[in-house]
Amino acid sequence: MNAQDDVRGAMLAAVPSLRAFAISLCGDVDRANDLVQETLLRAWSHLDSFEPGTNMSAWLFTILRNHFRTEYRKRRREVEDADGGYAERLTAREEQTAHIEFGELREALLKLSPDQREALILVGASGFSYEEAAKICNCAVGTIKSRVNRARLRLAESLGVEAVQEIASEPETPLAASGGRDE
Repeated sequence: MNAQDDVRGAMLAAVPSLRAFAISLCGDVDRANDLVQETLLRAWSHLDSFEPGTNMSAWLFTILRNHFRTEYRKRRREVEDADGGYAERLTAREEQTAHIEFGELREALLKLSPDQREALILVGASGFSYEEAAKICNCAVGTIKSRVNRARLRLAESLGVEAVQEIASEPETPLAASGGRDE
């Protein structure tokens, strides 16, 4: 197996975590898939800027995050479903409680500031350490810790969780259904 195969394998191994992170950022599966695809294309075309021996996942997450922010700035002026017609047509059957609860969690996550949501997803769901998340977000470790703590508290408040201290404590395992990232 050559170096190119190793890089390709590392990139492919990061796809589930990238996808989960992208979904948490934009809240739309199709757009998240596009973000991941664009991230992989950009990474592959700029592979010469990757430093061997460093964290491939962190590099890919940084590319995804930067691309999302660039798109966000471009789309900020766009208005989708201005009259609420699409939202009114959405329905859910009563027996789909897990789906409803997930929707409530997603809505609560989207109410967080982008910085808090990003920090919480990186640390809580994707399994990055505070140090790795700080490097991805290009900020101090203390800033990431503060953002994660505030995000957990706001999330608990939004969801009506009474035992806020349980949420605010360090997670033992990542929250993402994807099982976090592989190292």
